[in-house]
Amino acid sequence: MRNKKRTLYIFVYLTLAVMCIFTLRLWQLQILKGDYYRDKSIKNRVRVIRLPAPRGIIYDRKGKALVRNAPYYIVSLIPELTEKVDTKALSQLLGMTEEEILDRIKKHDPHSLEPIRLKEDIPFREVAYIEARRSDFPGLIIETDITRQYPYHETAAHLIGYLGHQMGNKRMSDGDELPEGTFIGQWGVEHLYDKALRGQPGRKYIEVDALGRQLRTLQIIRPVKGQDITLSIDLDTQMAAERAFGGKSGALLALDPNTGDVLAMVSLPSFDPNIFIKGVSEKQWRRLLRNPGHPLLNRVFQSQYPPGSVFKVITAIAALQEGIINKNFKVKCTGEIKVGRWRFRCWKKGGHGIVNLRRAIIESCDVYFYEVGRMLGIDRIAKYAFAFGLGRPTGITLVTEKRGLIPTTKWKLEKKGRPWYLGETFNAAIGQGYVTITPAQAAILISALANGGIVYRPKLTLPEPSEVISRLPLRKKIISFMKDALLGVTEDPRGTGWRARSEHVRIAGKTGTAQVISHTDDRQPSRIYPKDHAWFVAFAPVSNPQISVSVFVEHGGHGGETAAPIARTVIEAFLKGNRNG
Repeated sequence: MRNKKRTLYIFVYLTLAVMCIFTLRLWQLQILKGDYYRDKSIKNRVRVIRLPAPRGIIYDRKGKALVRNAPYYIVSLIPELTEKVDTKALSQLLGMTEEEILDRIKKHDPHSLEPIRLKEDIPFREVAYIEARRSDFPGLIIETDITRQYPYHETAAHLIGYLGHQMGNKRMSDGDELPEGTFIGQWGVEHLYDKALRGQPGRKYIEVDALGRQLRTLQIIRPVKGQDITLSIDLDTQMAAERAFGGKSGALLALDPNTGDVLAMVSLPSFDPNIFIKGVSEKQWRRLLRNPGHPLLNRVFQSQYPPGSVFKVITAIAALQEGIINKNFKVKCTGEIKVGRWRFRCWKKGGHGIVNLRRAIIESCDVYFYEVGRMLGIDRIAKYAFAFGLGRPTGITLVTEKRGLIPTTKWKLEKKGRPWYLGETFNAAIGQGYVTITPAQAAILISALANGGIVYRPKLTLPEPSEVISRLPLRKKIISFMKDALLGVTEDPRGTGWRARSEHVRIAGKTGTAQVISHTDDRQPSRIYPKDHAWFVAFAPVSNPQISVSVFVEHGGHGGETAAPIARTVIEAFLKGNRNG
C-alpha cells in the first residue's frame, strides 16, 4: 500500500514539475518573448514588395526627352523558402544551370531580407512564361523595377551619364538607404542629380501562405515620381557638333556667353551608356579602359593641352590694358627672332613683314607676340590669364577637372628650382611651353571677351541662376578692337580662320595649333608621326553674341583647317534653331 502511495506521489510531483516547466516556457514565450514571436509570425505571413518610383526624365532646353524609362523584370527567390525549391527544375524553367542558381543562393547575405536575384532584365514574353509556372516553385517571385534607355546612344553621353546597380545595401550621402540592386546614377547628370531624379519608392504589403503565395493585399504606399530635369543643351546643336567632327577625336564646349549656359558639350570618342544598364562585363570594362581613344575621358574638362595661338588673345589684351602697346604698334617679322644662340621662329617661313597688332592677330604672327611678350613679362601675362579663368577649375561639379597651368616666375622657381628665362616668355606669349588649358577654359575665355568682360561659371540646367566668377575691368575700346580683329581672322582673305566664314552670320574667332613633340621609334622606323593639335575659339553674331564655342581636335593639324569648320557648323546649327538668331 505504501509503495502505491509513494508511486502516486512521485507521479503527482512529476506531473506538477512538468506542468511548471510548461507554464514557465509558456510564460517565457508569451510574456518575455511574445512581441518577438508575434513579429516573426507576422513576417512569415506578410511580405513587403518594393514599388519602384518612376525616375525623372531628362530633357534638353527645348523639351526633347534625352532618356526613357523602361520596365526591368527580375526573377527572385524568397531567402527563407530556398530549401523548398527544386533547383534542378527551376534551372530548366529559367534557362540557367543549377550551379548558377545554387551559387547565387550561396552568395546571398544570410542576414538580408531582400529577395535573392536569380535572373535580371528578362523580356516580357519570358515573364509571362515563368508566371504561368510560378506556383510550382515556393518562394519564386517576379519583381519589377524601372531602368533607363538612352535613345540617342553615344550622343551627349559624357553629359547625361548612365545608371547602374547599387552594389550592397548602402546609405547614400543624402540620407536615403538603398537596397542592393537599386538603379542609381553612376555618372554625369544621372549621378549629379540622382537624389532628385530617383524619387521615393513605394511599398506593397501582402499576406502570403506557407508556400509564399499571395493571399491578399494589406496596404499600398504609392511611389513618388522623381523630379524631371531640363538641361541647358540644345539636342540639335549637340548632334550637329558630334557629326561635324567626322570621326576625329576631340572636344567642344558651346556656351551662351551672356549666362554661362552649356549649349553643347562634346567629348570624342564617346560610349553608349546603354551597355551599363545590365552591368558591364569584365571583358567589356577592360576593353573600354584599354581603348587607346579613352572614350570614358571627358576631354572638355579633363584634358589639358598647350592652347597655341588662341593664347595670343590674352597676350594682346594684357599689352593693351597695361598700356605697353597700342593698336598701331608695329613689328617687322622676318620669320624668326634671335636671342643669343637661340632662334625662335614664326610659323610662316620668310615672315610677315611689317605688321601692326590687328594684322598680327589676323595672320597669327608669332614674332610680333614674341616682342610683345618680351615687353610684358611672364607675370603680367599670367595675371590676365588668371583673370580670364585659366589655370583653375571652372567650378562645374559634373566631373573632377584639370586645372591647366599658367606659369609664373615664382612657379618655376618652386617647381623646377630654376629662374625664368626670356625664351620661356616667348613660348608662353604664343601659348606654347609650360602653358596648358582645357577646352572648357578656352570656351570661358572667348565668352568673357564676347560679353564684354564677365567670366561666368558654366551651368547645366534650366532654370538656374547665372553665377559670375569675376568682372574684368577692360576698357571698351580694347574689347571693340579685339572683336574687330577676331572678325578679321575669319573674314580677311589672309585670316588663319577663313574656313569659319559663314554666309549666314558674322563669326569672330581665333585659331590655335598646339605642337606635338615628335620622337624617334627605332622599332617602327616607318611610323607616321601624329599631327599637331588643332584649336579654334569663336563667338557669333559679332554684333550681339549668343553663342561662343571652343573646339579642340586631337592631331587635327592647323586649327584653321579642321577646328574652324566645326565651329562654323555648330554656330550655324544653333542660330538656325533659335529664332533670336
